[in-house]
Amino acid sequence: MPAVQSRLVVRSFATLVFFTALAGQFWRNLLGWWGFGAIALVVFVGSVVLLARLKPDWVWAKFPRSIGVFLVITTLSIAWSFYPGASAIGVAVLWATTIAALFLALVLSWAELLRTLAAALRWVIALSLLFEVIVGAFVRQPVLPLWVSYPGEKIPDAFYWSRGLLFHGGPIEGIVANRNLLGFVALLAVIVFAVQLAARSVRRGWGIAWLAAAAVVLVLTRSATVTLAAGFVAIVLLFALWTRRRGPQRRRPVYLAAAGLIVACGVAVATLSPWLLSLFGKSEDLTGRLDIWASVTDLAVQRPAFGWGWVSYWVPWAEPFAGLASRKGVVYLQAHNAWLDVWLQVGVIGLLAFLTIVAGALWRSWFLAVDRPRTSVSDTAPYTVSALLPLLLMAALIAQSVAESRLLIEYGWVLLVLVSVTTKRQQVLNRPMP
Repeated sequence: MPAVQSRLVVRSFATLVFFTALAGQFWRNLLGWWGFGAIALVVFVGSVVLLARLKPDWVWAKFPRSIGVFLVITTLSIAWSFYPGASAIGVAVLWATTIAALFLALVLSWAELLRTLAAALRWVIALSLLFEVIVGAFVRQPVLPLWVSYPGEKIPDAFYWSRGLLFHGGPIEGIVANRNLLGFVALLAVIVFAVQLAARSVRRGWGIAWLAAAAVVLVLTRSATVTLAAGFVAIVLLFALWTRRRGPQRRRPVYLAAAGLIVACGVAVATLSPWLLSLFGKSEDLTGRLDIWASVTDLAVQRPAFGWGWVSYWVPWAEPFAGLASRKGVVYLQAHNAWLDVWLQVGVIGLLAFLTIVAGALWRSWFLAVDRPRTSVSDTAPYTVSALLPLLLMAALIAQSVAESRLLIEYGWVLLVLVSVTTKRQQVLNRPMP
C-alpha cells in the first residue's frame, strides 16, 4: 500500500478510535451493548494490528512508569476483589482502552493527533446538533435509546436519549445522551478548535464556524459542572500565557499569584458555598453528589489500603454497587468523583499510582507549554501554540474529575494516557545535548 494511502487509513482509524472514546454511549444507544461490543472489538483489534505492523519507536525511557504500575495494581486486584468476575471484565476493558490510547500516542505524529481528534469532535458536535434538530422539529417528544424498555409509567429524565428541548433553550443531551458529557465534549472541542485556529492549521472561516458550533452546544447543555471546568481551563490558559511572557528567570510573581488564587478560591468555597451553589443552579447537596460521596467513603474506609477490586465503570449486578448510589429512581454507576472511585476500587496504593500519573502528566504538560524546546526534534513535538493543548486538556480532565469519574473510562482514560505518553516522549527528546 502506498505511503499516502497507508497514512490515510491510519488517520481514518484514529478518528474512529477518538469518536468511539468520546461517544461510546451513542453506539450503545444505537446498536445496544452487543453492537457496541463489536465496535469496541474492532477498535481494539485494529489498534493491536496497526501497532504491530507500523512498529512505532518504542523506548521504555519514553513510557511513563506510573501507568505501568497502575495497570499492574488493577490487574492484581482481581486476586483480592470482592467481585472477581466483574474485576476481570473491568481490567480487560482498562487494558484494551490503554492499548487504543497507545496506538494514538505512538503511531500518530503530533499534527495527526490534533487533526484526528478535531475530526472526531466535529463528528460528535455535528451529529448531536442534527439529532437534536430532528427530535425537536419532527419527533417532538422525548426519545429513549433503541433496544431497551423500561417498566412503569414514570421514566426518569436521565433514561432518555434526548428530551427534545433544543427549541426550548435546552438542556440538550446530543448523541451521547447526557448534557454533562455533551457539554464536556463541547468544551474539548472549543479547546481543540481554538488551538487549531491560533496555530493556523485550518482555514480561518472553517475554524471559526466549528468553534462557534462547539460554543453553542456548550451553552445549550446548560451544565454547571462544565461551566466551572471551562472557567478553570481559562484560568490555566491565562497563567500559562503569563508564564511564557515572563521567561524562566522571572516567574516567581506568577506562582505567587497562582498560590494566592488557590487560597482565595478555597476561602470562597468555604464561606460562600450556598450563594455559589444557587448561582450555578445547584442544590445544597450538589444534585445528590454529597450523598454519593458519603456512601462511597463509608465503603472505601472498610478496605482502605487495597480497595474492593478494580471494576472501572460500576456493574449493577455485583455487590456492593447495586443501590450504592441512587437518586430519584436512577441508580448511578460511578462515584461522581474519579479520586474517590480509585480509592474505593484499588485503595490507597492505587490512588497514589493514579495521582502519580495525573501529576506527572500535568507537570510535563505545564513546562512543555511554557518553555521552548531545548533541542531540535521531529514533527511529533508540540510547538508554539499547539504546545498549550496537552496542558489545557489536562486542566479540563482534572476539573471534571472532581464531579465525574470519566477520567477512568473511555475518553477520559484515553486522553490521560495520550497526554502522559506524548509529554513523556517529548521530555526525553528535550534533554540537553551531551
